[in-house]
Amino acid sequence: MTTNIQYVHMPTSESLSKIIINKLEKLHHKFNWVIRAEVFLKKENNASGKNDICEIELSAPGPKFFATSMEDNFEKAVASKVKELERQLKRRKNSFANH
Repeated sequence: MTTNIQYVHMPTSESLSKIIINKLEKLHHKFNWVIRAEVFLKKENNASGKNDICEIELSAPGPKFFATSMEDNFEKAVASKVKELERQLKRRKNSFANH
């Protein structure tokens, strides 16, 4: 699986990139038909205090999978969205089994 990580309005972080790649590789081992992951990390200013945005898009056969999260740190945002994408992938895998 190819993983592309883009940092928008913020400097790149090698440690955060390693965390993201590690989590996505675990996901790829469960669902080896996922082709590519696009990750966008953004910093925005808002009054809620949750300024860190993580968007993940997975390319696989059929429609793409997408999840976005706004948290107070990127690690929480990435973890929650990987779990959400795993649920979406399980649903797709079950539909493959039914056909």
